[in-house]
Amino acid sequence: MSAHMRKRPIDGPIEIFDEQSKTRFLIPKEAIGKLFSFLQPFQVIDEDESIPADEVFKDVYKKYGKVGAAIRGFRARDNMTQKQLAEKLKIRQSHVSEMEHGKRTIGKAMAHKLAQLFNTDYRMFL
Repeated sequence: MSAHMRKRPIDGPIEIFDEQSKTRFLIPKEAIGKLFSFLQPFQVIDEDESIPADEVFKDVYKKYGKVGAAIRGFRARDNMTQKQLAEKLKIRQSHVSEMEHGKRTIGKAMAHKLAQLFNTDYRMFL
């Protein structure tokens, strides 16, 4: 499917061809809805429709700063409380709160600990 389609085709089957494996698929009309439901999370948004993260998260960045928002986001992703994070970092829970609210600076050593814990680049926390 090389052409960009805005609407679901409903007139007939969809043909999909994988050039690498030379495999051809013919999706029947009855299964098109299921195919689009499966593909929905992989939808590509046109550049003119995309919104920069700074714009989307401006209220969060205003309240917590980018670093604080990152820490809160990673904690939420990993279903972790401030207390649990503090225990893993061997610091007080109040220090985690201060880092999230931008009241405590994060040094390079702490940035490396956070990065290792959250499996990301340490520069995200500097």
